[in-house]
Amino acid sequence: MAFTCQTCAKRKVKCDKANPICSSCRRGKLECSYQPPPPRWRKRKLDDDVDVLARLARYEVILQQHGLLEAADDAQSMTVAKEEPLQEPISLHWNEPAASGTGKLLAGQGTTRYIDSSLWRNLGDDQMQPLSDDDGNGSDNFEERQLAASGISGGPGYASDPLTEAFVGSRQLESLVRYHPTHALAMALWETHVENVEPICKVLHIPSTFEIIKTASQHPETVSKSNECLIFAVYHFAVFSMTDEDCLKKSGQSRAVLLQRYQLVTRQALVKASFLRTTDMSVLQALVLFLIPCRQFYDSHTYWILTGVAVRIGQRLGLHRDGEKLGLPPFDVQMRRRLFFQLLPLDGNASQVSGAGFSVLPDSWDTKQPLNIDDDQIWPGMTETPEEKKGATDMIFCLSRSTIGRIFAKAGKPASNGSGSAKFKDYNEAELTIREAEEEIEEKYIRYCDVVNPLHFLVMGLARSGITAMRLRIRLPRVRNQTATDAEVRELLQLAQKILDTDAAAYSHAGLIRKFRWHIKPFFLWGMWDSLILILTTLAKRCDLLSPAENDAAWDRIEQVYQNHDELLDPKRALHVAFGRLALKAFDVRSSADVPEPGFITALRSLPKITSQNRSKGEMDRGNDANQMDPKGDVLLSGDLLVPSNAILSDLLPEDFGIGTGNDFDLDTENWISWDQLIQDHQAQGS
Repeated sequence: MAFTCQTCAKRKVKCDKANPICSSCRRGKLECSYQPPPPRWRKRKLDDDVDVLARLARYEVILQQHGLLEAADDAQSMTVAKEEPLQEPISLHWNEPAASGTGKLLAGQGTTRYIDSSLWRNLGDDQMQPLSDDDGNGSDNFEERQLAASGISGGPGYASDPLTEAFVGSRQLESLVRYHPTHALAMALWETHVENVEPICKVLHIPSTFEIIKTASQHPETVSKSNECLIFAVYHFAVFSMTDEDCLKKSGQSRAVLLQRYQLVTRQALVKASFLRTTDMSVLQALVLFLIPCRQFYDSHTYWILTGVAVRIGQRLGLHRDGEKLGLPPFDVQMRRRLFFQLLPLDGNASQVSGAGFSVLPDSWDTKQPLNIDDDQIWPGMTETPEEKKGATDMIFCLSRSTIGRIFAKAGKPASNGSGSAKFKDYNEAELTIREAEEEIEEKYIRYCDVVNPLHFLVMGLARSGITAMRLRIRLPRVRNQTATDAEVRELLQLAQKILDTDAAAYSHAGLIRKFRWHIKPFFLWGMWDSLILILTTLAKRCDLLSPAENDAAWDRIEQVYQNHDELLDPKRALHVAFGRLALKAFDVRSSADVPEPGFITALRSLPKITSQNRSKGEMDRGNDANQMDPKGDVLLSGDLLVPSNAILSDLLPEDFGIGTGNDFDLDTENWISWDQLIQDHQAQGS
């Protein structure tokens, strides 16, 4: 034959082109088939120089009409353009950052691959397209090909790289068909996902995904590998969002059993879909939906690696470039934007709590926010861009959160001299920016919220606490530097109490927002950590600033926080231990007033780790010395939490702050840099 057989081409081995079966396939007892290769893509050639000059003249006229180019003699300008072609920047790097829009998106049937490397761009379209189709397709079983090429025998679940092997674990499943739930249970889990998860994590198109799950639940043996991992990720997230009572009622099995099953099967399905090599957006959707609930199951460093994999896959798909600029259909544009704006907080949270800083820098992407539309306004194959709505839609929570995040990023970092934000001249300018942001949030989202709607209730709390956290953050440097007046400290306490009141309001309406409890159980409001530290420190050190009534009200709020977040009584976390000690110290100051001891204080006293002090004098001295350092770190948005950047502590060791195994924190430290580090340490332990 004039070309190699399909089997040898996929295995990348030499083929003797014998007909009807080559020697390699005969020895390996493999199916041998010959298929002519597709014709090579050819570049479109320009007819002649006249066409180039005509287009250049047209572009010059357009620029002149818009005032972007001074009028000049046409002949002269065309001559100059012909004699002096545009010069590209000179660089020694293959991956020199190119101007926005110079990358290429190679699109296939349901797959995309973005090329923005000088090395690949220089190959040309006809060379890149076949390589993309061969290298990026996850439909072939990569592991089987590797085993066949190397002569190693193994099952289809054999992991060929260390990351996949670690991800799938020791238990490898040959077939996932028997793990599909019954049609009735599949529909129940899908309904749960739509109600509990999708409003918070809007990455799916409900109508089209419903058809996929409906077909798969009836005929699981026909589902594709990419759709299978997406389906199991939906099932896993649905179970995660349910209570044990709900799981028993709908499936007859406990939540723990279902979580273990669908977590295992989802990992297996992702490996079978070759998620590390995929160019299919469905596989990335599945990975994102799998990682969001798994932040509680993986340690922070492993979790950061996995979210980094998701980011790399997104970059491979070109999600960091807006689909409109790439000429994609309107439906694909919106779905890519939705997925990208879930990747940002996912990786932002993971990178911050692992101590690595953000990996997706703002200057590296130009993807726009998704439109404020409902799912019934878009569908696959549509040709016209949907019209954005004014009002509450399916996207209201995700859009309000990303808008707050954008404003946080714009506000910049706090100045080290206590004069507000480094990007503002004074507090008046900073307050003006925050007021403008508040008006934008109120006008775009909150004004359309219905307080009896559970999702709208969360939007109102999240957005308003975000604005309050901004006002709190621009004033905190003065407290840190001990330059704040008593009136300013009282103002800060009011802001902090306002954030705690919002958290308490969410829990006081437990029946209303019951289906979103999986999201609000962790501190989902901006500024919660700052508020707790400020109030407890003030009660322990400056309780004279508050009247007896204000003191009682502050303690009522702290007690409410401990009642709503019983995880604070878990002594396994260093941050919980530190908060417990600070609460005990503050209450010991209050106990002189002969007040009854609250239940959470009694519970804290019963925990040996919190009541013990196992620090040496040298550790105390090192902690106090470190606390005299000048705080100069960024404050960045990380998921739903406001977390200090690791730039504060990049040159210091944890022991410099007296932070170690969780029972050696110095409560006498006044500087907030220690609390910043402890929050990082707490989250790095897998919170």
